[in-house]
Amino acid sequence: MTNLAYDSPEDNEAATPEMAALQALRPVPRISIQAFCETEGVAQPIERAGEDRRMSRAHLKVHMGGVATAIELYQTAPTPNLIILESRKEPREMLQSLNELAEHCDPSTKVVVIGHYNDVGLYRELIRSGISEYVVAPISMADVVSVVSTIFVDPEAEPIGRSIAFIGAKGGTGSSTIAHNVAWAMSSLFKSEVVVADLDLAFGTANINFDQDPAQGIAEAVFSPERIDEVYLDRLLAQCSEHLSLLAAPSTLERVYDFDHDAFTQIIDTAQRSAPLLVLDMPHVWTGWSRATLTKADEVVVTATPELANLRNTKNLIDMLKRLRPNDPPPKLIINQAGVPKRPEIKPNDFSEPLGITPIAVIPFEPLLFGNAANNGRMLGEMDAAHPVTAVMNDIAHVLTGRSEVKAKKKAALGGLLGKLALKKKK
Repeated sequence: MTNLAYDSPEDNEAATPEMAALQALRPVPRISIQAFCETEGVAQPIERAGEDRRMSRAHLKVHMGGVATAIELYQTAPTPNLIILESRKEPREMLQSLNELAEHCDPSTKVVVIGHYNDVGLYRELIRSGISEYVVAPISMADVVSVVSTIFVDPEAEPIGRSIAFIGAKGGTGSSTIAHNVAWAMSSLFKSEVVVADLDLAFGTANINFDQDPAQGIAEAVFSPERIDEVYLDRLLAQCSEHLSLLAAPSTLERVYDFDHDAFTQIIDTAQRSAPLLVLDMPHVWTGWSRATLTKADEVVVTATPELANLRNTKNLIDMLKRLRPNDPPPKLIINQAGVPKRPEIKPNDFSEPLGITPIAVIPFEPLLFGNAANNGRMLGEMDAAHPVTAVMNDIAHVLTGRSEVKAKKKAALGGLLGKLALKKKK
């Protein structure tokens, strides 16, 4: 059981090895953390940990009330990347309370339990079932930072972030606009850190849509791959909102943007270790690097308008991506700009039937809403949160993060938190 508790360095020389270990830790990624404490003795070191320089990119909030407060909160709110729970209950009651909390937790959420029982059997049961760590109180600030770092900064661990690539089947389908609005919806709805990477270096529009004019961006990273690490990447990010950052494209023609097929690999890998969600705004090109990027993405979203050329291109893209990604689900499909007046269109069912894919959304043609948002450098949700199209963007965000499926699982009462985490661990 992890228990590195100690007094301040002034009072205890034994603290020196732990403090030295902290000095070697890399910064914690842009994750969201919520702690639920029953005692001030646990709440205070967690709050101090949130002020540590290694935790500066993480969003940490401390609640008093323990597991009961967590259950009440997550009945109506999404769960963060990490939950820290203090429980003074004896082992059997603790496991029961965790099962109650499970009905309101996303499976991707990691959990650290701070208990008051030095019980090896409990520790083994929790770890075996998928709980990330069990810490015995009392704890120190260094304990908290160390545990979070071990979970999210371990070089051998899988990247914490999922990459979602958006590409248009044809120029002008609105893929970039949808990518930006869905990314904004993810960050605002779920309070989860999102990084948007604009990979259209010549003509990218993310800087305009988010009303940003950063001096640096993705070009500095792609042309200096030897410098890329989490710290350097963090310097290149433009903060668009509390939970959303942008790797902006230069959007100039002063140089030619010809890249090797793996040019963006290191950038994407580093970004995925820095934030839970990475949205890749892909240009409508077919090159070695774009093919490699789409192949490696965790999820691909194809945006098309209901026209014949779009149908042909969409089918080519989906067929190719199925061959390149035989062990992954097929790309997601969004039909955009449906219902343009006087334009002959292919009905959504007729469009999707030859593809063998049901669209996750059909977005109507709303030039006034989209035009006003673009001209003001604002997202649709900022312009009109009650508009039906804004609700569609929110629905897409739920689907792409798996939260719509999680809701269905809750209704079906599929097991408890320990069972869910155990299944996730085995995959």
